[in-house]
Amino acid sequence: MASEVIHDPSMHRYELLLDGVQVGLADYQMQDDQIVFVHTEIDPKFRGQGLGNDLARGALNLVRAESEARIVARCEFIDRFITDNPEYGDLLTR
Repeated sequence: MASEVIHDPSMHRYELLLDGVQVGLADYQMQDDQIVFVHTEIDPKFRGQGLGNDLARGALNLVRAESEARIVARCEFIDRFITDNPEYGDLLTR
């Protein structure tokens, strides 16, 4: 199965697609020059396969590529992902 993370700015979310079908999302809110991650979710049928990490990694890579904004990880999953993957820590302090 091919996975891809896309950004949907109109919905304020990053989506994880598996073979073109959305199986996860990471919602955010814009607050000034900050992207505040508030919720991450993987479809229950696809949990336990590491897809949450794929979604977090893809979303944070897109933030880095598309924006100079600082992120705020109010979502527990994104916060834990950054703690476990310190190479993304710079996004918290931009």
